[in-house]
Amino acid sequence: MQEIITDIERWMRAGESVALATVINTWGSAPRGVGAKMALTPGGKISGSVSGGCVEGAVFEAGVAAIRQQRPELLHFGVADETAFSVGLACGGHIDVFVRPLQTDLFAAIEERVRGGHAAAIVTVIEGPLELLGRETLVTPPDQMVGALGAGLDASACQLATEAIQAGRSTSVSATTKSGDRVTLFVDALLPPPVLVMVGGVHIAIALSAMAKVLGYRTVVIDPRRAFGNPERFPHVDQLIQEWPEQAFRQVPLTANTCVAMLTHDPKIDDPALKIVLESPVFYIGALGSRKTHEKRLRRLMDDGVPVEKLNRLHAPIGLDLGGRTPEETALAILAEIVAVRNGRRV
Repeated sequence: MQEIITDIERWMRAGESVALATVINTWGSAPRGVGAKMALTPGGKISGSVSGGCVEGAVFEAGVAAIRQQRPELLHFGVADETAFSVGLACGGHIDVFVRPLQTDLFAAIEERVRGGHAAAIVTVIEGPLELLGRETLVTPPDQMVGALGAGLDASACQLATEAIQAGRSTSVSATTKSGDRVTLFVDALLPPPVLVMVGGVHIAIALSAMAKVLGYRTVVIDPRRAFGNPERFPHVDQLIQEWPEQAFRQVPLTANTCVAMLTHDPKIDDPALKIVLESPVFYIGALGSRKTHEKRLRRLMDDGVPVEKLNRLHAPIGLDLGGRTPEETALAILAEIVAVRNGRRV
């Protein structure tokens, strides 16, 4: 939702109707994952995507029809489907896409959650009795709801939303109404953007923060040295903290959605920062420096009482070995390693 919310806001402010298409299931080599979104208007505006471009035309037509009829539709695409094949989905993948008119009130609530960095989930009835099809509610755990599914499904919606947010993924779930009808709910987890904290306002951090922004990361730079950590060098970051690590990290929540790159080469800054983040649940910690520099770093930290199992979390020398030497190439290597770790790849 992050990548399309600005466009949707602009279109709605101009009085345009908007349809939202969401990938709800994939099989095989589908080009985009569950939760991928595309917004569209009858006037031909499109933001986001639900595939590599192969089914967007058909989804656009369905979205325009959904707006005109004020009725959602569940679309199935695959190589065995003549419609899908005609629009080029010949890679062996299958996807299901749910298309529905986007309601202004619900979008306002979604925008508030997303802009505020709060986790939430949209729970939508995608299969079931006609009178329930397309009903949706926005759930902010534990039990705050905007809209209602009714039919005895709201308590389940709250529980399912909480579970999807904790798991960090969207999913389809079967449920039963109070009258015994079976329905399928799509629980669309809206998670805050990942956060990249860079300790050290060095040249690499300038390139790294710019690249991370392209991938949707919230960027934070920490450096007490005003010559390095200043707004002139980092006008594009979300947060610049000109404090020593002990004070700086009091201003930055360290969660499982956070990654940290140590870039100063200065033990007076990197070591205190490492002692803090190694005790946190962040998903990635990397430190700049050669293997010899890292060996010295490990000895210092062990002498200061940091357990070996904590030190084993540290990626150093930082970044994938891409063979690059420029600050920009190093930044690319660091970000590539962060992305790999976040996606569960061994590095």
